[in-house]
Amino acid sequence: MQSKKDILVKFGERVRQLRKEKGLSQEQLAFKAGFHRTYIGMIERAEKNITLVNIEKIARALTVSLKELFDELPGYTDKSQQRP
Repeated sequence: MQSKKDILVKFGERVRQLRKEKGLSQEQLAFKAGFHRTYIGMIERAEKNITLVNIEKIARALTVSLKELFDELPGYTDKSQQRP
């Protein structure tokens, strides 16, 4: 089983990946999502245990679905889709 920190690191990496793909700075993404400029950096560095409400705000600001945000998490696999 993974630690809580592992999922925060993976989520932060995914946010950084999508932000860079969209050509956004941390400050620009924060503005679009309605956050303070330092908050995005804290998420990307796994320093914040982000809430579901804020995850949705980030997805909207990145113009991706929640599914897209989580489907491509580094090292993440959807166990419900795996067969024994």
